[in-house]
Parts: sequence; C-alpha cells; structure tokens
Amino acid sequence: MSDRGARRAQAFAQMRSSYAVCCGLEVHFAEWGPADAPPLFMWHGLARSGRDFDSVAMALCESRRIICPDQIGRGLSQWSPAPERDYCFGVYTRIAQDLADALGLAEFDWLGTSMGGALGMVAAATNLKGRIRRLLVNDIGPTLPIPAVDRIRAYAGSPPAFARSTEFEKWIRLVYEPFGRHTDAQWRHLAETSCRRLPDGRITAHYDPRIVAQFESHPGDYEFWDLYDALDLPLLLLRGETSDLLLPEVADEMSRRGPKARVVEIAGCGHAPGLNTPEQIGIVGGFFDSRP
Repeated sequence: MSDRGARRAQAFAQMRSSYAVCCGLEVHFAEWGPADAPPLFMWHGLARSGRDFDSVAMALCESRRIICPDQIGRGLSQWSPAPERDYCFGVYTRIAQDLADALGLAEFDWLGTSMGGALGMVAAATNLKGRIRRLLVNDIGPTLPIPAVDRIRAYAGSPPAFARSTEFEKWIRLVYEPFGRHTDAQWRHLAETSCRRLPDGRITAHYDPRIVAQFESHPGDYEFWDLYDALDLPLLLLRGETSDLLLPEVADEMSRRGPKARVVEIAGCGHAPGLNTPEQIGIVGGFFDSRP
C-alpha cells in the first residue's frame, strides 16, 4: 500500500462516537469508515456493547460505513426507566428503525452477534423488511435451548463487582472464554470497554442488569420460526463449534427452511465467535463483499 493509501486507510479506521434519540431514549453508536460508503450495522449480544466489533470494524471500514450501536441499557446508551416494557424486541426493532431513519439510510447490511443476530432476523421480517439487504447471524437461531438461557441469565442478571480492573479482566476472560482465541491485548480491550464504576468505586459490567427482564416479561421474543420462514434475503449463519446456544440441529434446520442460511462452523469457539481473528474477519468481509 502506498503512503497515501496507508494514510487514507488510517483515517477511515478512526472511530467516531455519536448519539441519537430513538424511541425517546438516547442511543450511543460508534461509526467507522467513509460516510458515503455502503452502510453496515453491527449489533452486539445481550450483555455486551458495540465496542465488541472494534477489531472487525477497523479491518473492514475502508470501503464501508460501519455503525455499531449500544442497545439501550448497555454501554453508553441510556438505561430504560421501565425495563419490563422497553427491554424487548418490539422496542429494539423500533430503535433500529429510528436510528436508520436518523442516519438517512434507506438500505443497509446487518451483522448481529447473539441477541443482535436475533434482532436482525426479527427486524428483517417486520419493520425493517426490505431495508436489510444481507444478514450475517453470529451464533443464534429462532429458538433457544433452556439450559443455555438459564446460564446467560445467571451471569447477566447479577454481574459481580471488583475492587481492581485486573480482577474484572480475569472475570471477563473466564465468562467469555467461549468467544475463542484472543490476544492479551484483545482481552484487555474487551475488559476496558465492558466496565463501569459503581458509587462505591468498585468495577462491574457496563450494562443494566435488568436487561434480563426480557426473558420474564417477553418470553416469546426468542421463539420466532414463523418470522424466520418469512425471510427472503441472503443469510450467513456462523456457529461456534461448541456453542450451547445454537445447537447443531437448529443450524441444520435453518439451512433447510426460510432463507436457507449458509452455515459456517467456527472452530475453537463456543457462544459466540469473537469475530476478532483474521480468519473470522475474512469470512465476514467475504460475505458482505458478495452481491446481495
């Protein structure tokens, strides 16, 4: 790459931090790449934030406008004053629609990890139908096994607090070991973009623990085979080799019905692949480089 090309790529790789009001709540989002490039939303998992996509966004942003929101109740976005009402796909899809409208995006691609992948499937079949051109779903399906849901609720509903950042990082490495291989620098980055201070000075996870109200107040949110069957768009499904959330039989069924997802299994990962290695980033980039 020429010096000019290197400077251009470096400029595109600078993250921009912005906010928008969606459904009456303030939503934070990170942006990468040229503002006039084809847009790609990246939506994170249940207890995560848009900063999870820093590695893949930085790698792919030279020719794409990448938008990585923090869903309400996560990261730098506003917490809901009514969690039982707002922490659900009915509101999350309207937030996605409001954000796309605020950014003036008529059509866009979508990458979603876990909750963000389920949200993409639901939105593509409902209020964003026809606007999502291509959909990459990272390790989730239209139905969830109860043991995996119970595991996630157990850690997400009661995040521990630590006196030191290094202690919090050890917990992050343990809880998110299924994300797969990370360098020490990547684990440190994941920890530092996942934490907040409590009033007593201790460190805990950067989200509202009441996000798990979705499972009690909206028990049907993660059961949507009917919406999946209505999808008509290119869909790439990534499955962590040892995932307990996306079972092999569910991935196989997704390949046979509805949009007939193309399934790629990611070795060395459980739930969910971190999209942080050159191999995984290459799979993502190759899918979104294909013709819709």
